[in-house]
Amino acid sequence: MAKSVYRDYDQHALDAEYNNREKVKESADWLSRYAVASAEARTALDCRLDLAYGAHPGERLDVFPARGGPAPAHVFIHGGSWHRLDKSDSSFVARAFQPAGAAVVVVNYALIPTVDMDELVRQCRASIVWVHRNAASFGGDPNRIFVSGHSAGGHLTAMLMSTDWSAFAGLPADVIKAGCGISGLYDLEPIRLSYLNEVLKLTPETARRLSPVHCPPARSGPLLLAVGELEGAEYHRQGEEMAAVWRTRRLPCQALDMPAHNHFSILAELEDPGTTLSRLLLRQMGFR
Repeated sequence: MAKSVYRDYDQHALDAEYNNREKVKESADWLSRYAVASAEARTALDCRLDLAYGAHPGERLDVFPARGGPAPAHVFIHGGSWHRLDKSDSSFVARAFQPAGAAVVVVNYALIPTVDMDELVRQCRASIVWVHRNAASFGGDPNRIFVSGHSAGGHLTAMLMSTDWSAFAGLPADVIKAGCGISGLYDLEPIRLSYLNEVLKLTPETARRLSPVHCPPARSGPLLLAVGELEGAEYHRQGEEMAAVWRTRRLPCQALDMPAHNHFSILAELEDPGTTLSRLLLRQMGFR
């Protein structure tokens, strides 16, 4: 009998839970679809590309300005297990929010192993500081910043929601008004024990310190946790335990199961403003 390495999972089973590119056979097709849709969005929509929010070459973001203003600013953080993909793969999310009147910011960060997880999280926090200080330049309202992210980006979204903004950069405690983790990872311990740690190099201490389930904020705006119905048991557990932690502390949190979606198809919910998830995020921003 194989040795258990986490809960009831042996090494092979745990690795399989977090290997979405193997689990979803059409994953390459979905990623190609989003890359094409993103290139089309950058051509069709008003945008300002590769703006620096820090000194590191990875600290860049793309802005899709609001047509009016000041308007809600929606920040999107891409996934890729913290070591893959790029903001250019996620420009398509602007299609869901810019036509409704929001400004959209798609964030890049340096990928592991060029930096460690602590620095990666710091960079994403720095991107919010930049958005808050520069929102007026692209029609955004610094007092209405919203964040969402997919997979590793869901983890980063939750870490942003838990940030002490006054201590980090002298910003208002409620600088982020609401967030959404999409197929997110909120407990890094099983990630540390999986094949992913060959690249990530998490220690028990960093895995715990950077796990949103262990650092909920004292106060927060609403957090939406969406997961695909067809995703593996670990992704459902991750979302359920995160929601339970927030609810125990009386923080506003909603868990949402997205019917018929897998880890990659769920992002199709952000291809236009009429889908269930896009409507919920637009509602967070005050659009009806």
